[in-house]
Amino acid sequence: MTQADPKLILITLLVELGVAAAVSSSLARAKTFKDLLLAPRRTLRQKTGLVTMICVPLTLGVWVRVLVPNFLAADISFETTILLGILVGPWAAMAGGAALAVPAVLHHEYLALPVNLLVAAAAGMFGRFAKAEDVWSFSPMIDLSIYRWVTRNLRHPRLDRQVLLLISIVIGEFGLSMLSRLYPRRFFELHSDSWWVELLICASAPVVVGIPLKIWNSVRIERKLEEQGRLLLEARLDALQRQINPHFLFNTLNSITSLVRSRPELAREMIVKLGNILRVLLKDREAFVPFSEELMFTDDYLDIEVVRFGEKLKVVKEIAEETLHIVVPGMLLQPLIENSIKHGLEPRISGGTVTLRSRITEDGMLLVEVEDDGVGMDPERDCASPVSGLVRPGSGIGIRNVQERMSVLYGKLAVVEINSRPGRGTKVSLRMPILDDSAEVWGPVGDAAGQALRLVGDAVRAVTRG
Repeated sequence: MTQADPKLILITLLVELGVAAAVSSSLARAKTFKDLLLAPRRTLRQKTGLVTMICVPLTLGVWVRVLVPNFLAADISFETTILLGILVGPWAAMAGGAALAVPAVLHHEYLALPVNLLVAAAAGMFGRFAKAEDVWSFSPMIDLSIYRWVTRNLRHPRLDRQVLLLISIVIGEFGLSMLSRLYPRRFFELHSDSWWVELLICASAPVVVGIPLKIWNSVRIERKLEEQGRLLLEARLDALQRQINPHFLFNTLNSITSLVRSRPELAREMIVKLGNILRVLLKDREAFVPFSEELMFTDDYLDIEVVRFGEKLKVVKEIAEETLHIVVPGMLLQPLIENSIKHGLEPRISGGTVTLRSRITEDGMLLVEVEDDGVGMDPERDCASPVSGLVRPGSGIGIRNVQERMSVLYGKLAVVEINSRPGRGTKVSLRMPILDDSAEVWGPVGDAAGQALRLVGDAVRAVTRG
């Protein structure tokens, strides 16, 4: 390239920063890109997808620089090649660097290809040598990086990979600037006879590299926080699950104890049923299970209670067939049925009926109801919001547990509603969204190209506005 006007160079440097920020921010909004970027150990397919998503918009930028006079800022191929080397290693970066060089080579800038391959190899080797945290914490603020290096090394000098990367980028930019002076028609790079403009050109290169790293590191930190939140959620759900199990087992063992001497055959039958239940409880249970599996677990529990109560306990099921495949929180029904039997029917001498219902509502929600015709609750305890005041005295563990788990899993989309009339019975209604347990997964390479092309328009508009 021939020498450009200093004012044009300064404007170009500023717009280059805008290009780097616009493209990296646009990519950071794509879920596929985030998955590829943050994969712990990328496969060849994932590396190809990541290189594709980064190179498609920036290769188009090189085309813009070649075809549009004085629109030099669209070409940040040197900095992009460094990024690729750091992120995906030398071989995949060399493929990306070759793609970035295609428009320049077609414009007779034949040195672009070997230069990009050399830069990709060097950056890839540095990426293998450096620690991941050193790369992600690389700052686009050059003065801050130098200050940190000085303060860290005053007493205990050591090799700082971030400063090494910064110096390497500056030296590389200066070398390419000299190469462009020697072969202006065979290689493009900004350069100037003014020493302070040349200094700014060299200083801007690590900033262009640092901006995407800074933006993508924010995405990385956000993903880590989400993962920590997910682990906390799983731990909370596991704690709630374990809270139910001892509560249920305690009551069941009490029932068996009362029958061991008076009715040993029934006690033996209950122990067999309890063994079936324990087999389910002791294996790892998912947060969600098919509704049909939840009903099977409930049947074992009801068999124990029917043995215990005899003809005094009747069970009615009104289950819509289309609800059987829907996934629901595990151990959803048993605490509610236990609450109905213990606090609704057991106080009545004549016993009563527990009715289970399920259906899909008109608005596409799953409705599950557990109803008994027992003693009911006081009117002041009958409401449809937080469960703390909804339960009969002494019956709070089960319903509160169900309420809290539904709140954790569904948020405000789930509703626990209790309606009761003293002497007539109680109905607990659970409304929850229907979850689709199947997910369509796009191949990273095909999706990468498509999403990258869709991002080009946003990036170009952002650059022209800058």
